[in-house]
Amino acid sequence: MDSGAEILVKCLEKEDVEVVFGYPGGAALEIFDALQKSKIRNILVRHEQGAAHAANGYARASGKVGVCLATSGPGATNLITGVATAYMDSIPIVLITGQVSTSMIGTDAFQEVDVTGISDPISKHNYLVKDTAELPRIVKEAFYIAKSGRPGPVLIDLPKDVAAARVEAEDCLRVDLRGYKPNIIGHKGQIRQVVQLLREAERPLLCAGGGVISAGAEEELLCLAEQLQIPVVNTLMGLGSISREHPLSLGMLGTYGLAKANLVTQNCDLFIALGMRFDDRVTGNTKKFAPQAKIIHIDIDTAEIGKNIRVDVPLVGDLKIILKQIIESLEGEKREGSWLTRETLAELEKEAAREAAATPANAPAGSAGPEIYPGDVISALNQLITPDTIVTTDVGQHQIWAAQGLKLRKPRTFISSGGLGTMGYGIPAAIGAQVACPGRTVVVITGDGSFQMGMPELGTCLAEDLPLKIILFNNKTLGMVKQLQDHYCERRHTSVYFRKLPDFQYIARAYGALSLSARDKKELPEKLEQLLRHPGLGILEIEISAEYNVYPMVLGGQGLDEMVFSVPGACSKGGD
Repeated sequence: MDSGAEILVKCLEKEDVEVVFGYPGGAALEIFDALQKSKIRNILVRHEQGAAHAANGYARASGKVGVCLATSGPGATNLITGVATAYMDSIPIVLITGQVSTSMIGTDAFQEVDVTGISDPISKHNYLVKDTAELPRIVKEAFYIAKSGRPGPVLIDLPKDVAAARVEAEDCLRVDLRGYKPNIIGHKGQIRQVVQLLREAERPLLCAGGGVISAGAEEELLCLAEQLQIPVVNTLMGLGSISREHPLSLGMLGTYGLAKANLVTQNCDLFIALGMRFDDRVTGNTKKFAPQAKIIHIDIDTAEIGKNIRVDVPLVGDLKIILKQIIESLEGEKREGSWLTRETLAELEKEAAREAAATPANAPAGSAGPEIYPGDVISALNQLITPDTIVTTDVGQHQIWAAQGLKLRKPRTFISSGGLGTMGYGIPAAIGAQVACPGRTVVVITGDGSFQMGMPELGTCLAEDLPLKIILFNNKTLGMVKQLQDHYCERRHTSVYFRKLPDFQYIARAYGALSLSARDKKELPEKLEQLLRHPGLGILEIEISAEYNVYPMVLGGQGLDEMVFSVPGACSKGGD
Protein backbone atom coordinates (compact mmCIF):
# COMPACT_ATOMS: atom_id res chain seq x y z
CA MET A 1 0.00 0.00 0.00
CA ASP A 2 1.12 3.54 -0.72
CA SER A 3 0.58 6.72 1.24
CA GLY A 4 -1.60 9.46 -0.18
CA ALA A 5 1.50 11.56 -0.84
CA GLU A 6 3.15 8.69 -2.73
CA ILE A 7 -0.02 8.14 -4.74
CA LEU A 8 -0.13 11.85 -5.58
CA VAL A 9 3.46 11.85 -6.83
CA LYS A 10 2.92 8.69 -8.90
CA CYS A 11 -0.13 10.34 -10.45
CA LEU A 12 1.98 13.38 -11.32
CA GLU A 13 4.51 11.10 -12.98
CA LYS A 14 1.72 9.51 -15.05
CA GLU A 15 0.74 13.00 -16.21
CA ASP A 16 4.33 13.41 -17.48
CA VAL A 17 5.11 16.17 -14.99
CA GLU A 18 8.77 17.08 -15.35
CA VAL A 19 9.15 19.71 -12.64
CA VAL A 20 7.38 21.02 -9.55
CA PHE A 21 8.05 24.51 -8.21
CA GLY A 22 7.47 24.58 -4.48
CA TYR A 23 8.12 25.72 -0.94
CA PRO A 24 7.73 23.27 1.98
CA GLY A 25 5.99 23.48 5.34
CA GLY A 26 4.54 21.33 8.08
CA ALA A 27 1.28 20.39 6.35
CA ALA A 28 3.11 19.37 3.18
CA LEU A 29 5.95 17.32 4.70
CA GLU A 30 4.63 14.00 3.39
CA ILE A 31 4.25 15.36 -0.13
CA PHE A 32 7.78 16.75 -0.27
CA ASP A 33 9.14 13.52 1.20
CA ALA A 34 7.43 11.50 -1.52
CA LEU A 35 8.62 13.95 -4.17
CA GLN A 36 12.20 13.49 -3.02
CA LYS A 37 12.00 9.83 -4.10
CA SER A 38 10.60 10.71 -7.53
CA LYS A 39 12.25 11.43 -10.88
CA ILE A 40 10.33 14.72 -10.96
CA ARG A 41 12.60 17.75 -10.61
CA ASN A 42 11.82 19.64 -7.41
CA ILE A 43 12.77 23.33 -7.56
CA LEU A 44 12.80 25.23 -4.29
CA VAL A 45 11.64 28.80 -4.90
CA ARG A 46 12.09 31.69 -2.48
CA HIS A 47 8.41 32.66 -2.17
CA GLU A 48 5.24 30.71 -2.90
CA GLN A 49 3.97 33.39 -5.27
CA GLY A 50 7.16 32.78 -7.25
CA ALA A 51 6.21 29.10 -7.46
CA ALA A 52 2.85 29.91 -9.03
CA HIS A 53 4.37 32.38 -11.50
CA ALA A 54 7.15 29.93 -12.40
CA ALA A 55 4.55 27.23 -13.12
CA ASN A 56 2.74 29.83 -15.23
CA GLY A 57 5.86 30.69 -17.24
CA TYR A 58 6.65 27.00 -17.66
CA ALA A 59 3.15 26.36 -19.05
CA ARG A 60 3.28 29.29 -21.44
CA ALA A 61 6.72 28.46 -22.81
CA SER A 62 6.15 24.70 -23.12
CA GLY A 63 2.44 24.35 -23.83
CA LYS A 64 2.22 21.83 -20.99
CA VAL A 65 0.54 22.06 -17.59
CA GLY A 66 2.68 23.80 -14.95
CA VAL A 67 2.70 22.47 -11.38
CA CYS A 68 3.48 24.14 -8.07
CA LEU A 69 3.32 23.05 -4.44
CA ALA A 70 2.99 24.84 -1.11
CA THR A 71 2.04 24.18 2.48
CA SER A 72 -1.15 25.25 4.25
CA GLY A 73 -2.06 28.68 5.65
CA PRO A 74 0.34 31.39 4.52
CA GLY A 75 1.91 29.04 1.99
CA ALA A 76 -1.45 28.58 0.33
CA THR A 77 -2.47 32.22 0.54
CA ASN A 78 0.85 33.29 -0.96
CA LEU A 79 -0.11 31.29 -4.04
CA ILE A 80 -3.39 33.15 -4.50
CA THR A 81 -2.08 36.06 -6.59
CA GLY A 82 -0.53 33.45 -8.88
CA VAL A 83 -3.86 31.62 -9.10
CA ALA A 84 -5.63 34.83 -10.14
CA THR A 85 -2.86 35.68 -12.61
CA ALA A 86 -3.24 32.31 -14.34
CA TYR A 87 -7.03 32.48 -14.23
CA MET A 88 -7.23 35.89 -15.91
CA ASP A 89 -4.84 34.82 -18.67
CA SER A 90 -6.23 31.28 -19.12
CA ILE A 91 -2.98 29.48 -18.26
CA PRO A 92 -3.09 25.75 -17.37
CA ILE A 93 -1.48 25.16 -13.99
CA VAL A 94 -2.20 22.70 -11.18
CA LEU A 95 -1.55 24.02 -7.68
CA ILE A 96 -1.19 21.56 -4.78
CA THR A 97 -1.49 22.78 -1.20
CA GLY A 98 -1.01 20.97 2.07
CA GLN A 99 -3.85 21.32 4.59
CA VAL A 100 -4.31 20.63 8.28
CA SER A 101 -5.75 17.22 9.17
CA THR A 102 -9.42 16.72 8.37
CA SER A 103 -10.34 16.52 12.08
CA MET A 104 -8.91 20.02 12.58
CA ILE A 105 -10.54 21.73 9.60
CA GLY A 106 -12.81 24.49 10.83
CA THR A 107 -11.14 24.78 14.25
CA ASP A 108 -8.83 27.68 13.37
CA ALA A 109 -5.89 25.34 13.75
CA PHE A 110 -2.31 26.50 13.31
CA GLN A 111 -1.75 27.49 9.66
CA GLU A 112 -5.30 26.61 8.69
CA VAL A 113 -7.05 28.59 5.96
CA ASP A 114 -9.99 27.77 3.70
CA VAL A 115 -7.96 27.85 0.50
CA THR A 116 -10.67 26.18 -1.59
CA GLY A 117 -13.09 28.89 -0.48
CA ILE A 118 -10.57 31.63 -1.20
CA SER A 119 -9.59 30.27 -4.60
CA ASP A 120 -13.08 29.33 -5.78
CA PRO A 121 -13.85 32.56 -7.71
CA ILE A 122 -10.35 32.76 -9.27
CA SER A 123 -9.74 29.15 -10.28
CA LYS A 124 -11.26 27.00 -12.97
CA HIS A 125 -11.92 24.32 -10.35
CA ASN A 126 -10.62 23.15 -6.98
CA TYR A 127 -10.69 20.06 -4.77
CA LEU A 128 -10.50 19.39 -1.05
CA VAL A 129 -9.36 15.76 -0.89
CA LYS A 130 -11.19 13.84 1.85
CA ASP A 131 -10.52 10.26 0.77
CA THR A 132 -7.02 9.05 -0.10
CA ALA A 133 -8.40 6.48 -2.53
CA GLU A 134 -9.91 9.32 -4.59
CA LEU A 135 -6.53 10.88 -5.35
CA PRO A 136 -5.96 9.15 -8.74
CA ARG A 137 -9.33 10.35 -10.01
CA ILE A 138 -8.86 13.86 -8.64
CA VAL A 139 -5.39 14.32 -10.12
CA LYS A 140 -6.53 12.96 -13.50
CA GLU A 141 -9.50 15.31 -13.51
CA ALA A 142 -7.42 18.28 -12.37
CA PHE A 143 -5.01 18.00 -15.28
CA TYR A 144 -7.82 17.39 -17.75
CA ILE A 145 -9.76 20.43 -16.56
CA ALA A 146 -6.65 22.63 -16.49
CA LYS A 147 -5.69 21.97 -20.10
CA SER A 148 -9.01 21.28 -21.85
CA GLY A 149 -11.52 23.80 -23.16
CA ARG A 150 -10.47 27.23 -21.97
CA PRO A 151 -7.32 26.48 -19.94
CA GLY A 152 -6.95 27.65 -16.38
CA PRO A 153 -5.67 26.93 -12.86
CA VAL A 154 -6.95 24.00 -10.80
CA LEU A 155 -6.13 23.69 -7.09
CA ILE A 156 -5.87 20.47 -5.07
CA ASP A 157 -5.96 20.90 -1.28
CA LEU A 158 -4.58 17.80 0.47
CA PRO A 159 -5.06 17.41 4.26
CA LYS A 160 -2.10 16.05 6.20
CA ASP A 161 -3.87 12.88 7.39
CA VAL A 162 -5.12 12.11 3.86
CA ALA A 163 -1.55 12.48 2.57
CA ALA A 164 -0.26 10.13 5.29
CA ALA A 165 -2.95 7.43 5.05
CA ARG A 166 -1.98 4.22 3.28
CA VAL A 167 -4.46 2.61 0.90
CA GLU A 168 -4.73 0.45 -2.18
CA ALA A 169 -5.67 2.98 -4.83
CA GLU A 170 -6.81 2.07 -8.32
CA ASP A 171 -5.52 3.96 -11.32
CA CYS A 172 -7.91 6.33 -13.04
CA LEU A 173 -7.76 5.64 -16.76
CA ARG A 174 -10.31 8.08 -18.13
CA VAL A 175 -12.15 11.26 -17.19
CA ASP A 176 -15.91 11.54 -17.49
CA LEU A 177 -17.24 14.74 -15.98
CA ARG A 178 -20.96 15.28 -16.29
CA GLY A 179 -21.71 18.87 -17.19
CA TYR A 180 -18.20 19.57 -18.44
CA LYS A 181 -18.06 18.84 -22.15
CA PRO A 182 -16.19 21.62 -23.96
CA ASN A 183 -17.51 22.20 -27.44
CA ILE A 184 -14.76 21.62 -29.99
CA ILE A 185 -16.22 21.72 -33.49
CA GLY A 186 -17.84 24.86 -34.90
CA HIS A 187 -21.55 24.85 -35.78
CA LYS A 188 -21.87 24.34 -39.55
CA GLY A 189 -24.60 26.94 -39.93
CA GLN A 190 -22.53 29.56 -38.14
CA ILE A 191 -19.47 28.59 -40.18
CA ARG A 192 -21.52 29.38 -43.30
CA GLN A 193 -22.47 32.77 -41.84
CA VAL A 194 -18.82 33.56 -41.11
CA VAL A 195 -17.77 32.60 -44.64
CA GLN A 196 -20.55 34.73 -46.14
CA LEU A 197 -19.49 37.76 -44.10
CA LEU A 198 -15.87 37.22 -45.15
CA ARG A 199 -16.97 37.21 -48.79
CA GLU A 200 -19.02 40.37 -48.39
CA ALA A 201 -16.59 42.39 -46.30
CA GLU A 202 -14.57 45.11 -47.97
CA ARG A 203 -12.40 45.94 -44.95
CA PRO A 204 -12.07 42.78 -42.80
CA LEU A 205 -9.71 42.63 -39.82
CA LEU A 206 -8.49 39.66 -37.78
CA CYS A 207 -7.72 40.11 -34.08
CA ALA A 208 -5.61 37.30 -32.63
CA GLY A 209 -5.84 36.88 -28.87
CA GLY A 210 -4.17 34.50 -26.47
CA GLY A 211 -6.59 31.76 -27.47
CA VAL A 212 -4.81 31.42 -30.82
CA ILE A 213 -1.60 30.48 -29.01
CA SER A 214 -3.39 28.21 -26.50
CA ALA A 215 -5.04 26.33 -29.37
CA GLY A 216 -1.84 26.14 -31.41
CA ALA A 217 -3.71 27.79 -34.28
CA GLU A 218 -0.93 30.05 -35.59
CA GLU A 219 -0.63 28.25 -38.94
CA GLU A 220 -4.37 28.43 -39.55
CA LEU A 221 -4.42 32.12 -38.63
CA LEU A 222 -1.63 32.84 -41.10
CA CYS A 223 -3.29 30.72 -43.80
CA LEU A 224 -6.61 32.58 -43.50
CA ALA A 225 -4.92 35.99 -43.33
CA GLU A 226 -2.80 35.33 -46.43
CA GLN A 227 -5.57 33.63 -48.39
CA LEU A 228 -7.93 36.61 -48.04
CA GLN A 229 -5.23 39.24 -47.48
CA ILE A 230 -6.71 40.24 -44.12
CA PRO A 231 -4.58 42.42 -41.83
CA VAL A 232 -4.03 41.14 -38.29
CA VAL A 233 -3.94 42.98 -34.97
CA ASN A 234 -3.06 41.38 -31.64
CA THR A 235 -4.07 41.63 -28.03
CA LEU A 236 -1.22 41.64 -25.50
CA MET A 237 -1.75 37.92 -24.88
CA GLY A 238 -1.82 37.17 -28.60
CA LEU A 239 1.55 38.71 -29.43
CA GLY A 240 3.73 36.22 -31.28
CA SER A 241 0.82 34.43 -32.96
CA ILE A 242 1.87 36.16 -36.20
CA SER A 243 5.34 37.47 -36.90
CA ARG A 244 5.64 41.24 -36.46
CA GLU A 245 7.74 41.20 -39.62
CA HIS A 246 4.83 39.90 -41.71
CA PRO A 247 3.35 42.60 -43.97
CA LEU A 248 -0.18 41.86 -42.70
CA SER A 249 0.81 42.27 -39.04
CA LEU A 250 -0.17 45.62 -37.52
CA GLY A 251 0.80 44.94 -33.89
CA MET A 252 -1.08 45.44 -30.65
CA LEU A 253 -4.37 47.32 -30.37
CA GLY A 254 -6.03 48.78 -27.30
CA THR A 255 -5.48 51.29 -24.52
CA TYR A 256 -1.73 51.27 -25.17
CA GLY A 257 -1.97 49.87 -28.68
CA LEU A 258 -0.15 51.17 -31.74
CA ALA A 259 -1.85 54.01 -33.60
CA LYS A 260 -2.01 52.03 -36.83
CA ALA A 261 -3.68 49.04 -35.16
CA ASN A 262 -6.23 51.20 -33.36
CA LEU A 263 -7.13 53.22 -36.44
CA VAL A 264 -7.56 50.14 -38.62
CA THR A 265 -9.85 48.66 -35.95
CA GLN A 266 -12.03 51.76 -36.00
CA ASN A 267 -12.23 51.72 -39.81
CA CYS A 268 -12.82 48.03 -40.55
CA ASP A 269 -16.23 46.75 -41.61
CA LEU A 270 -15.75 43.21 -40.26
CA PHE A 271 -13.90 42.44 -37.01
CA ILE A 272 -13.07 38.76 -36.51
CA ALA A 273 -12.15 38.15 -32.86
CA LEU A 274 -10.12 34.99 -32.29
CA GLY A 275 -9.69 33.73 -28.73
CA MET A 276 -9.99 37.07 -26.95
CA ARG A 277 -12.15 38.49 -24.14
CA PHE A 278 -12.94 42.00 -25.43
CA ASP A 279 -11.61 43.32 -22.12
CA ASP A 280 -11.48 47.06 -21.45
CA ARG A 281 -7.76 47.30 -22.24
CA VAL A 282 -8.55 46.15 -25.79
CA THR A 283 -11.79 47.96 -26.56
CA GLY A 284 -11.64 51.32 -24.83
CA ASN A 285 -15.23 52.60 -24.69
CA THR A 286 -17.25 49.60 -25.87
CA LYS A 287 -19.92 51.87 -27.37
CA LYS A 288 -17.29 53.39 -29.65
CA PHE A 289 -15.45 50.17 -30.52
CA ALA A 290 -15.21 49.30 -34.25
CA PRO A 291 -18.32 51.40 -35.01
CA GLN A 292 -18.52 50.44 -38.69
CA ALA A 293 -17.96 46.72 -38.21
CA LYS A 294 -19.97 43.58 -37.92
CA ILE A 295 -18.35 41.39 -35.31
CA ILE A 296 -17.58 37.68 -35.40
CA HIS A 297 -16.42 36.22 -32.09
CA ILE A 298 -14.80 32.77 -32.07
CA ASP A 299 -13.89 31.38 -28.65
CA ILE A 300 -13.82 28.11 -26.72
CA ASP A 301 -15.66 29.71 -23.78
CA THR A 302 -19.36 30.37 -24.36
CA ALA A 303 -19.45 32.73 -21.36
CA GLU A 304 -17.13 35.22 -23.07
CA ILE A 305 -19.27 35.67 -26.17
CA GLY A 306 -21.55 38.68 -25.90
CA LYS A 307 -20.31 39.48 -22.38
CA ASN A 308 -18.72 42.83 -23.23
CA ILE A 309 -19.45 43.46 -26.92
CA ARG A 310 -22.51 42.84 -29.06
CA VAL A 311 -21.68 40.03 -31.49
CA ASP A 312 -23.24 39.46 -34.92
CA VAL A 313 -22.02 35.89 -35.34
CA PRO A 314 -20.96 33.84 -32.29
CA LEU A 315 -18.97 30.68 -32.85
CA VAL A 316 -17.93 28.37 -30.00
CA GLY A 317 -15.21 25.76 -30.31
CA ASP A 318 -11.54 25.00 -30.66
CA LEU A 319 -9.88 27.74 -32.72
CA LYS A 320 -7.59 25.43 -34.63
CA ILE A 321 -10.48 23.24 -35.71
CA ILE A 322 -12.81 26.15 -36.50
CA LEU A 323 -10.23 28.03 -38.57
CA LYS A 324 -9.66 24.84 -40.56
CA GLN A 325 -13.42 24.58 -41.10
CA ILE A 326 -13.56 28.17 -42.35
CA ILE A 327 -10.58 27.70 -44.67
CA GLU A 328 -12.10 24.51 -46.09
CA SER A 329 -15.46 26.24 -46.60
CA LEU A 330 -13.78 29.01 -48.60
CA GLU A 331 -12.86 26.30 -51.15
CA GLY A 332 -9.63 27.95 -52.21
CA GLU A 333 -11.10 31.42 -52.74
CA LYS A 334 -8.47 34.13 -52.65
CA ARG A 335 -8.41 37.89 -52.46
CA GLU A 336 -5.79 39.75 -54.43
CA GLY A 337 -4.29 42.49 -52.33
CA SER A 338 -5.24 43.78 -48.92
CA TRP A 339 -7.83 46.54 -48.47
CA LEU A 340 -5.03 48.42 -46.82
CA THR A 341 -3.92 49.96 -50.10
CA ARG A 342 -0.84 52.11 -50.46
CA GLU A 343 -3.00 55.20 -50.07
CA THR A 344 -4.67 53.87 -46.93
CA LEU A 345 -1.36 52.78 -45.48
CA ALA A 346 0.12 56.18 -46.27
CA GLU A 347 -2.55 57.84 -44.18
CA LEU A 348 -1.95 55.41 -41.36
CA GLU A 349 1.79 55.92 -41.67
CA LYS A 350 1.21 59.61 -41.04
CA GLU A 351 -0.50 58.70 -37.78
CA ALA A 352 2.26 56.26 -36.94
CA ALA A 353 4.86 58.95 -37.64
CA ARG A 354 2.95 61.34 -35.41
CA GLU A 355 2.93 58.62 -32.76
CA ALA A 356 6.68 58.07 -33.01
CA ALA A 357 7.43 61.78 -32.92
CA ALA A 358 5.07 62.51 -30.05
CA THR A 359 6.23 59.67 -27.86
CA PRO A 360 9.04 60.77 -25.54
CA ALA A 361 10.03 57.11 -25.24
CA ASN A 362 11.60 57.57 -28.68
CA ALA A 363 14.56 59.79 -29.40
CA PRO A 364 13.73 62.97 -31.32
CA ALA A 365 14.85 62.99 -34.94
CA GLY A 366 18.53 63.90 -35.19
CA SER A 367 19.14 63.39 -31.47
CA ALA A 368 22.82 62.78 -30.82
CA GLY A 369 22.94 63.25 -27.06
CA PRO A 370 24.01 60.58 -24.57
CA GLU A 371 20.54 60.13 -23.06
CA ILE A 372 19.03 56.65 -23.41
CA TYR A 373 15.42 56.47 -24.54
CA PRO A 374 13.31 53.32 -23.99
CA GLY A 375 12.88 53.04 -27.75
CA ASP A 376 16.66 52.84 -28.09
CA VAL A 377 16.72 49.79 -25.82
CA ILE A 378 13.97 47.93 -27.66
CA SER A 379 15.50 48.75 -31.06
CA ALA A 380 18.93 47.53 -29.95
CA LEU A 381 17.44 44.38 -28.45
CA ASN A 382 15.63 43.62 -31.72
CA GLN A 383 19.01 43.51 -33.44
CA LEU A 384 20.29 40.86 -31.03
CA ILE A 385 17.45 38.46 -30.23
CA THR A 386 16.67 35.45 -32.39
CA PRO A 387 13.21 34.09 -33.30
CA ASP A 388 13.60 31.54 -30.49
CA THR A 389 14.45 34.07 -27.77
CA ILE A 390 11.80 34.09 -25.03
CA VAL A 391 10.99 37.45 -23.45
CA THR A 392 9.13 37.79 -20.18
CA THR A 393 8.12 41.11 -18.69
CA ASP A 394 6.86 42.53 -15.48
CA VAL A 395 4.03 45.06 -15.49
CA GLY A 396 4.33 48.76 -16.17
CA GLN A 397 5.68 51.09 -18.82
CA HIS A 398 8.52 48.73 -19.69
CA GLN A 399 5.94 46.03 -20.46
CA ILE A 400 4.18 48.24 -23.00
CA TRP A 401 7.40 49.48 -24.59
CA ALA A 402 8.28 45.81 -25.13
CA ALA A 403 4.81 44.86 -26.38
CA GLN A 404 4.72 47.77 -28.81
CA GLY A 405 8.24 47.49 -30.16
CA LEU A 406 9.61 43.95 -29.99
CA LYS A 407 9.84 42.14 -33.33
CA LEU A 408 8.35 38.89 -32.06
CA ARG A 409 8.35 36.18 -34.70
CA LYS A 410 7.09 33.03 -32.98
CA PRO A 411 4.34 32.03 -30.55
CA ARG A 412 5.20 31.38 -26.89
CA THR A 413 8.09 33.84 -27.02
CA PHE A 414 6.36 36.74 -25.21
CA ILE A 415 5.24 35.99 -21.65
CA SER A 416 3.60 38.78 -19.68
CA SER A 417 0.80 39.18 -17.14
CA GLY A 418 -2.16 40.56 -19.06
CA GLY A 419 -5.50 40.39 -17.29
CA LEU A 420 -4.36 40.83 -13.68
CA GLY A 421 -1.30 42.98 -14.40
CA THR A 422 0.86 41.39 -11.72
CA MET A 423 4.07 43.14 -10.76
CA GLY A 424 6.78 40.70 -9.67
CA TYR A 425 5.74 38.24 -12.40
CA GLY A 426 8.64 38.64 -14.82
CA ILE A 427 11.56 36.94 -13.04
CA PRO A 428 9.71 33.85 -11.71
CA ALA A 429 7.89 33.44 -15.03
CA ALA A 430 11.28 33.53 -16.75
CA ILE A 431 12.50 30.83 -14.37
CA GLY A 432 9.64 28.62 -15.48
CA ALA A 433 10.32 29.39 -19.15
CA GLN A 434 14.04 28.68 -18.78
CA VAL A 435 13.36 25.35 -17.06
CA ALA A 436 10.93 24.45 -19.85
CA CYS A 437 13.37 25.51 -22.59
CA PRO A 438 16.91 25.08 -21.18
CA GLY A 439 18.64 25.57 -24.52
CA ARG A 440 17.04 28.91 -25.34
CA THR A 441 17.83 32.46 -24.29
CA VAL A 442 15.31 33.92 -21.84
CA VAL A 443 15.28 37.70 -21.40
CA VAL A 444 13.44 39.50 -18.60
CA ILE A 445 12.37 43.10 -19.16
CA THR A 446 11.52 44.72 -15.86
CA GLY A 447 11.41 48.03 -14.00
CA ASP A 448 12.84 49.16 -10.69
CA GLY A 449 9.50 48.69 -8.90
CA SER A 450 8.68 45.27 -10.33
CA PHE A 451 12.25 44.05 -9.91
CA GLN A 452 12.05 44.57 -6.16
CA MET A 453 8.92 42.42 -6.04
CA GLY A 454 10.45 39.54 -8.02
CA MET A 455 14.00 39.93 -6.68
CA PRO A 456 13.87 37.05 -4.16
CA GLU A 457 13.72 34.56 -7.04
CA LEU A 458 17.25 35.51 -8.02
CA GLY A 459 18.11 33.05 -5.26
CA THR A 460 16.35 30.34 -7.27
CA CYS A 461 18.35 31.33 -10.35
CA LEU A 462 21.55 31.11 -8.33
CA ALA A 463 20.73 27.69 -6.87
CA GLU A 464 19.54 26.20 -10.17
CA ASP A 465 22.19 27.82 -12.40
CA LEU A 466 19.54 29.49 -14.56
CA PRO A 467 21.14 31.93 -17.04
CA LEU A 468 18.40 34.57 -17.23
CA LYS A 469 19.26 37.88 -18.90
CA ILE A 470 17.56 40.71 -16.99
CA ILE A 471 17.13 44.19 -18.47
CA LEU A 472 16.23 46.59 -15.67
CA PHE A 473 14.76 49.97 -16.57
CA ASN A 474 15.54 52.29 -13.66
CA ASN A 475 13.66 55.59 -13.63
CA LYS A 476 13.42 55.67 -9.81
CA THR A 477 9.65 55.80 -10.25
CA LEU A 478 6.52 53.69 -10.46
CA GLY A 479 6.28 54.95 -14.01
CA MET A 480 2.87 53.72 -15.14
CA VAL A 481 1.17 54.94 -11.98
CA LYS A 482 2.89 58.30 -12.41
CA GLN A 483 1.66 58.42 -16.00
CA LEU A 484 -1.90 57.75 -14.87
CA GLN A 485 -1.53 60.53 -12.30
CA ASP A 486 -0.29 62.80 -15.10
CA HIS A 487 -3.57 62.32 -16.93
CA TYR A 488 -6.15 61.65 -14.24
CA CYS A 489 -4.80 63.64 -11.26
CA GLU A 490 -3.65 66.81 -13.03
CA ARG A 491 0.01 65.75 -12.61
CA ARG A 492 -0.28 65.46 -8.82
CA HIS A 493 2.13 62.65 -8.01
CA THR A 494 1.63 60.63 -4.85
CA SER A 495 3.67 57.62 -3.67
CA VAL A 496 5.33 57.04 -7.04
CA TYR A 497 8.87 58.37 -6.57
CA PHE A 498 11.40 56.13 -4.83
CA ARG A 499 13.30 58.46 -2.51
CA LYS A 500 16.01 55.86 -2.11
CA LEU A 501 16.77 52.68 -4.03
CA PRO A 502 19.23 49.87 -3.36
CA ASP A 503 22.32 49.67 -5.51
CA PHE A 504 21.14 47.13 -8.06
CA GLN A 505 24.71 46.48 -9.17
CA TYR A 506 25.58 45.14 -5.73
CA ILE A 507 22.39 43.07 -5.66
CA ALA A 508 23.40 41.47 -8.95
CA ARG A 509 26.83 40.59 -7.55
CA ALA A 510 25.29 39.22 -4.35
CA TYR A 511 23.45 36.65 -6.47
CA GLY A 512 26.52 35.78 -8.54
CA ALA A 513 25.21 37.57 -11.61
CA LEU A 514 27.08 39.54 -14.23
CA SER A 515 26.53 43.16 -13.24
CA LEU A 516 26.27 45.74 -16.02
CA SER A 517 24.96 49.28 -16.30
CA ALA A 518 24.31 51.64 -19.19
CA ARG A 519 23.94 55.41 -18.89
CA ASP A 520 25.04 56.50 -22.35
CA LYS A 521 23.36 55.67 -25.66
CA LYS A 522 26.68 54.85 -27.31
CA GLU A 523 27.48 52.06 -24.87
CA LEU A 524 24.01 50.49 -24.99
CA PRO A 525 24.48 48.05 -27.94
CA GLU A 526 27.78 46.77 -26.55
CA LYS A 527 26.32 46.27 -23.05
CA LEU A 528 23.26 44.45 -24.42
CA GLU A 529 25.47 42.20 -26.52
CA GLN A 530 27.69 41.49 -23.51
CA LEU A 531 24.61 40.60 -21.44
CA LEU A 532 23.22 38.18 -24.03
CA ARG A 533 26.62 36.62 -24.69
CA HIS A 534 27.27 35.92 -21.00
CA PRO A 535 26.76 32.20 -20.23
CA GLY A 536 25.17 32.74 -16.81
CA LEU A 537 22.77 35.01 -14.98
CA GLY A 538 23.19 38.66 -15.91
CA ILE A 539 21.57 42.00 -15.02
CA LEU A 540 21.84 45.13 -17.12
CA GLU A 541 20.59 48.26 -15.37
CA ILE A 542 19.59 51.07 -17.73
CA GLU A 543 18.95 54.51 -16.30
CA ILE A 544 16.17 56.47 -18.01
CA SER A 545 14.24 59.62 -17.27
CA ALA A 546 10.97 59.43 -15.33
CA GLU A 547 9.49 61.84 -17.89
CA TYR A 548 9.19 59.17 -20.58
CA ASN A 549 5.60 57.99 -20.83
CA VAL A 550 3.94 55.29 -22.92
CA TYR A 551 2.03 56.58 -25.91
CA PRO A 552 -0.35 56.43 -27.65
CA MET A 553 -2.80 56.10 -24.79
CA VAL A 554 -6.59 55.87 -24.82
CA LEU A 555 -8.09 57.56 -21.78
CA GLY A 556 -11.14 56.23 -19.93
CA GLY A 557 -14.41 56.66 -21.83
CA GLN A 558 -12.68 57.29 -25.17
CA GLY A 559 -12.67 55.26 -28.36
CA LEU A 560 -9.57 53.71 -29.88
CA ASP A 561 -9.32 56.51 -32.42
CA GLU A 562 -9.27 59.16 -29.66
CA MET A 563 -5.68 58.57 -28.61
CA VAL A 564 -3.53 61.04 -26.72
CA PHE A 565 0.18 61.40 -27.31
CA SER A 566 1.31 63.65 -24.48
CA VAL A 567 0.37 65.02 -21.07
CA PRO A 568 -1.99 68.04 -21.34
CA GLY A 569 0.02 71.22 -20.97
CA ALA A 570 3.35 69.39 -20.95
CA CYS A 571 6.18 70.00 -23.37
CA SER A 572 7.68 66.62 -24.23
CA LYS A 573 11.13 66.19 -25.66
CA GLY A 574 9.65 64.23 -28.52
CA GLY A 575 7.45 67.12 -29.59
CA ASP A 576 3.99 66.87 -31.06
